[in-house]
Order: sequence, then structure tokens, then C-alpha cells
Amino acid sequence: MINTTTNGEIDYSDLREKLLHNKDKPAIININIGTTFKGAVDDINVILQTLEDCGYSHNKFYIHCDAALSGLIVPFIKNVISFKKPIGSVTISGHKFLGCPIPCGVQITRKSHIAYLSRNVEYIASVDATISGSRNGLTPILLWYSLSSKNQIGIQQDVKRCLYNARYLKDRLQQANISVMLNELSTIVVLERPLDHEFTRHWQLSCVRDIAHVIVMPSITRETLDDFFIDLVQKRKMWYQDGSVKPPCVADDIGAQNCACALHNGQYIFL
Repeated sequence: MINTTTNGEIDYSDLREKLLHNKDKPAIININIGTTFKGAVDDINVILQTLEDCGYSHNKFYIHCDAALSGLIVPFIKNVISFKKPIGSVTISGHKFLGCPIPCGVQITRKSHIAYLSRNVEYIASVDATISGSRNGLTPILLWYSLSSKNQIGIQQDVKRCLYNARYLKDRLQQANISVMLNELSTIVVLERPLDHEFTRHWQLSCVRDIAHVIVMPSITRETLDDFFIDLVQKRKMWYQDGSVKPPCVADDIGAQNCACALHNGQYIFL
């Protein structure tokens, strides 16, 4: 297991240390192109350079890129994923950013790996590389429909709008002195965990420790974000009005620079 930084990325110094400690073994590395909770994107170039510096040749490592949500976001912002680099595979979900009604996903890998895994299945008179020897025929149709109806320009517009709305929400929360973080290539806004469970349930927020996140998707409008923001600000006035309970310190989760608690916001006076 490799440590992570407060923004959710791989801790590259820890990766280097553990690679050097295990130099006699090959490395299989899972890179996140948008982590589940914070939307962090691991830097493939830094990881490849670290592998090279630690003496790992291309035949001594395998890199898989988990791009479940952000695989259809980051290509329109920055050229992060490329098979021109020595990566082995990429996975992208169809039911997340595209919004297919049935959970589905695509794994893209090199032909050499497919050839190694493929076997002739006698009863279908065909070569097959799936685990079970069959696959759901409906999900490819749903993926095709989503991609062809939106096309590249449509997806690009969705990405642009989601990024813009995520920054909009982050800025509003920041201006209201609420702890918040947004990674550069992400549409996931991480904020301090609301105090009230009913509020969390109403807005269907996913929470870990003292933080929660809002995933800005194509279906989320600016009006919805405004409603969420206004509701949160009003509820916070009730939760913290008498001063007996204070907003949580989330410096360990999202960094001191993003924390608006009394300590990190400069509200304490040191004598």
C-alpha cells in the first residue's frame, strides 16, 4: 500500500521508497485518474520516471489506470492517458459521466495482452477473452447510443460545464468561509462534513470522517448548486450559532490551506 497526499494523489516519495525496498520483485501499480472521493489524478509521468530511477525496466512493471469517472473528463482538459506511454490498461465506466442506466464499463488494453488471455470457445465457434465466456449485449448498445447521441463535441461541452460549475460551487463555499477543496482536473468538490444527518441524507452526500463531497455531473444545474449552497449556509448558522459546537478541522483531510476552522482561519489569538 502506498501513502497518499492530502489532495488524494500518490505520495511519490513513498512510492520511490517502497520500490527500492522491493527491487527484487516486479511492480504492478494501480494509477487513479480521478480518485473516488477527492477526484485526484496521479501523475503518470512522475510515476514512470520514478520507476526508471529505481531501475525498473519496462518488462518489470505493469501499470493499470483506473479512470472510472474521469476517463471521459480529463482527455478534454489535459493529455493524461496515452498508450504511447508504457501503460498496460485503462478502465472507464459508462454509467458514471455518460449516465448509462445500467452499470457498465470498458477496459482498454494492448492487443498482446488480449492475445495472451484469449481462448477458443468451441460452442460459440469464436475466440473470447472474457472471464465467463460471455458478456451483456445490452450495455454496449447503451454505450454506443450515449456516445453517438452526444458525440465528441457534446461530451466536451458537458465536461466544460461541469468543471465551470464545480469551480463556481468551490468559490461560493470558500467565500462563505466553509472548508473546501477542488483538485485541478476534477469535478468533485470536497467540503467539511455537515453536522446534521438529515441534511446529508436530503442532499445524498457521501461522507468520510469529517469531509463530504459533491460530484458535479452533467445533470447538476447551477440552480441546484445554488439551492445546496443556500441551504448549507442557513443550516450552519443554526448548527454553530451558540458557539458550543464549532466547524470541524479538516486540515489533515484536505490540507491546512483549504481548512476554514478557527485555528487555520486565524480566529485564534495566541498570547
